Amino acid sequence: MTDALDKDENTGPLWWIGSMFTWALLFAMLALLTVTILIPAVAGGERFTVLTGSMDPTYPPGTLIVVEPVEPDELAIGMPVTYQLRSGDPTVVTHRIIASTQSAKGGRTYITQGDANNVPDEKPVLYEQIRGRVRYSIPYLGYVNNWLTGQQRSWTVGIVAIALFGYAATLFAGGIRDNRREKATARAGGVDDATR
Repeated sequence: MTDALDKDENTGPLWWIGSMFTWALLFAMLALLTVTILIPAVAGGERFTVLTGSMDPTYPPGTLIVVEPVEPDELAIGMPVTYQLRSGDPTVVTHRIIASTQSAKGGRTYITQGDANNVPDEKPVLYEQIRGRVRYSIPYLGYVNNWLTGQQRSWTVGIVAIALFGYAATLFAGGIRDNRREKATARAGGVDDATR
């Protein structure tokens, strides 16, 4: 009688909804970790948060952008790039290249402009200032990126990783337990049938 109740609890509509929700949450967390941490780390990219509306509607404020290194010959008109305002300055801006010029000394500079701006940026950008081109962006995730800095990011990633492994271990242990119960029930059912 209790076996029938256990099976109903593990196959009812609420159980299925709960299982689907937890799996969806697990995959969403893994996807989030992959696109925000794993891919940039493997590709040698950097994460930045858009703070102003100069690139609206392409990259509204709060958008997380992942930037990858780019070679000078790959830079093209229309490409969004993240660059330092001044060489060596950590402050960066993400704008689109709208023109390219070459100086008398052979150095190339790039004229940039925000998508929402009516005029080009005041100063041309040197290749040395360019941190990279935008590889992909995720709306609103930049706010989380700004909140999670330094030690907070390390702790959060560690906690999420432990939680994911704990969840996987719980599922694995539950599967082993259910398998043992089924085998014990099958053996007990076989003994009862043989004695009748």
